[in-house]
Order: sequence, then C-alpha cells, then structure tokens
Amino acid sequence: MGSKYRLAASLADEFRRLGGVSAVDAFSGSGVVSFLLKSLGFAVTSNDFLAFPGTIARAAVQNSHVTLSDELVDAICGPSLDGRDFIQTKFDGLFLSADDRRFLDSAWSHIDALTGHERDIAIAALVVAAARKQPRGVFTFTGARYDDGRRDLRISMEAQFRERVADYNRIVFDNGSTHRVVTGDVVALGGSTADIVYLDPPYAPPRDDADYMKRYHFLEGLSVYWRGVDIMEETKTKKIQKRHTPFANKRTVEDALAATFEQFRDAGAIVMSYSSNAIPDSDRIVQLLSRVKPHVELRRVAHTYSFGTHSTALRRSVDELIFVGRD
Repeated sequence: MGSKYRLAASLADEFRRLGGVSAVDAFSGSGVVSFLLKSLGFAVTSNDFLAFPGTIARAAVQNSHVTLSDELVDAICGPSLDGRDFIQTKFDGLFLSADDRRFLDSAWSHIDALTGHERDIAIAALVVAAARKQPRGVFTFTGARYDDGRRDLRISMEAQFRERVADYNRIVFDNGSTHRVVTGDVVALGGSTADIVYLDPPYAPPRDDADYMKRYHFLEGLSVYWRGVDIMEETKTKKIQKRHTPFANKRTVEDALAATFEQFRDAGAIVMSYSSNAIPDSDRIVQLLSRVKPHVELRRVAHTYSFGTHSTALRRSVDELIFVGRD
C-alpha cells in the first residue's frame, strides 16, 4: 500500500535535479525510495515507525557487502532446532497453510542464531515471502477466498523464501557511503541538514483512515517473531495493537504536516509525495510548505494505486503529487 516503485523514475529526476550527497527517507515503508537514493549515490538515513520496514532497509540499503550463503539458506530451510510452534498454533485456520506456518516457525528457530545483515536479509526475505503467499498481500481477512491461482500462492513458503533471498543477494552493493536505519516516529529523528529530506507520510483519506498495522500486522509480528508486541486476542485476525499516527486522520493530518515541515526546515530541500485524493489538498500543502521553504514547486504524475498484489486488485487512478520545497 503506497509503494513508490512505479514513481521511482519521476522521483529520481527530482533527486538528480536537486543534487547533494545526503538524504533522509523519513517514512521508508517498502524501502524503494531509500534504495533509489542509495543507487543515486546518497548517504541515506531511512526511518519508519514499524519494525519490518526497518529490517528491509537494513538488508537492502544499510547493507553494502553481506549476502546470505547457500549453506545458511539450506540450514534455515532445514529441520527446526527447537520444535517451536507459535505461528502454527496462534494463526491456525487464519492465515497460510499448515505447512507454510510450520516453515515460518522452523525458519525462525535458525534465524534467532543469526546476527548483523545475515539476520536482516533472512528476516526481510521471510517477510516478503509471507506477503506474497497471502491473497491480496494484506492480512485484514482470514481464509483463502481471494485465492486467484497465481504462482505466488501455489509455490511453497520455502520456495518463496529461497527466491526472495536470491533477490536480496542480487541487490547488495556499496555506493561508498555509510547508511543509517532508524525505527521510530518521525519526530524522534529530530531536525536534519541533509541535502534532501523525502517525505511519504500516510495519506489521510476523506473517509476512514490509513491503518497500516491493520493491513500488515502479520508481517510486523513476523519481523520480530511477535516479541514485544501486544496481540489483540479478541480480534478475528489476531491483530497487533494499532500505533497512532496523526498523518492518517483527516482531523490531525494538517498539524502533523506543518510540524514535520518545520522539523526539517534546515534541510537543503524537502520533497514530499502525496495523493490528489487525500486531505489536505495541494493548495493547502503548498501554503504549509511555503512557511519553511520560500520556493515550492508542484509536479503531478498520473498514478494507479493497486490495493493488493493480484491481477484483479481494486485500482484507483489518481495524480501523485510531488512537492519540492527549496530555500
């Protein structure tokens, strides 16, 4: 939800035009933009308030040299070291097949012994594998009623994991800079004098709110093996307690944006992605950004949001708005 993969070319044009050597990706999510900034030569600070995006960023951005060996992959895919069954029992009849849940438990019995970027790659690959094995890629429903027969749902979790490890191994490279990954609220980042601060906050829709935890609670739990999280046992999907963000609600988003712009006043440039069907509208965002950056530009990029990973997922065509504020 909200991944910037299809907008990477447009964002790359903006980043090249602005130039510089350092960048902050304050709401990193899928890690696509953090990786893009790394590929353009920036030293990147990547932040998100959820744990699993931080793991992805460590594996793909902070990591410049480490890959997961075939021997380690085989070990992770081997027999369980301790017979743990938390995922098998907690999510029985809710998500994934019994074999897939058994694999996740078993894999974690080996991952627990890993450290550093080997551990990051293994967890990131496990998270993406689980997302691909879930119909529509989100965990707001139980069962397999949205199974559309695509390959991702047919192959085993082990096969998914092995393919995702290979994907991560292929993108490891060193751009000559040191990168940092932070997990926390954007406020905890403090100010920054980076050449570029990129913002992709949750979009506040006119109705409801943008609840990332509701959609991805299973991935968040999997990334930490549900340690240190509060499971809402009364919920059908065994959700994790929602973390409040003022950006996702139409009543609080304007103040949150204004505060964030002020926080990064000292950055060389502020670049923000936003959706044309969200609140506030583009004119208001320009007004808010102009308080800290005297020169504000707005670019519109036609974009189609896809809610899910399957071929018939609900799609919504909107403009993606790219705001650029400079001194």
